Amino acid sequence: MINFLHTFNPDPILISLGPINIYWYGFFILLGSISALLITLKLASYYNIKKDTIINLAFYLIIGGIIGARIYHVFLEFPYYLSHPLNIFKIWQGGLAIHGGIIAGVIILFFFAKSISKRSNLQKGDWISARKNFWLLSAILVPGLALAQAIGRWGNYFNQELFGLPTDKAWGIPINFLNRPAEFLNFQYFHPTFIYESMGNFLIFLILILINVWIIKNHKNPNSYKLTAISYLILYSILRFSLEFIRIDTTPELLGLRFPQIVSLLIIFLTPIIILLLPKNKKNVSIK
Repeated sequence: MINFLHTFNPDPILISLGPINIYWYGFFILLGSISALLITLKLASYYNIKKDTIINLAFYLIIGGIIGARIYHVFLEFPYYLSHPLNIFKIWQGGLAIHGGIIAGVIILFFFAKSISKRSNLQKGDWISARKNFWLLSAILVPGLALAQAIGRWGNYFNQELFGLPTDKAWGIPINFLNRPAEFLNFQYFHPTFIYESMGNFLIFLILILINVWIIKNHKNPNSYKLTAISYLILYSILRFSLEFIRIDTTPELLGLRFPQIVSLLIIFLTPIIILLLPKNKKNVSIK
């Protein structure tokens, strides 16, 4: 496997059908989305949540998440897209920032949970009921999200993007001359940071599954649902913060830190504080 990575030069196109090209990037995004949906449906069955509820939510999250991730990416590289506005719509070339997808997902999930509360007989229109549904849904969604990230990152490999600093390690990957930053044109092998992140996300996925198993077997208490969301946000933020030290793609910087590192630090420190300040739920909520 290591030797394969060191010698293989990936092609971004999976299949060409005349003028139509199917890209590896889109394939892995689709594969990750389907895998996340299957995992979420399986977990939902243990919480007695109907399949239709999850499928409806997944539709909004996938569409909204992609849009949010793209907008965030465009913001990070705004000078480039200001000069090449049509490239904003070329998603198949890469450029989905997970922090933007997470922000969009949180907003969509909150309003979806609120709509469930309004349709139920539990405190109609009350944001407290929405908050209970929000944490329950987040508990079963984030494992699939971590798995989708683990799979989707392989699309960056075939696009030869988001790689790291030059390296002489045996697992260093060759990068096409045209894809190397100007200051690294004389180097051939680079850290596969997207593969590091894929492996880290898969480990996070396993941890979140174990947390869900513990909740299902021992509690099913609404306060314990928060543990899953907190674990995902903090673990992924630590992973992303660490990998940013060796990534060399362009991004805004502040005080010597790359913008994704600043966002990751904010998530790490603010998430527990915000959740501790929220009033505790006193009873469980079922979603139909």
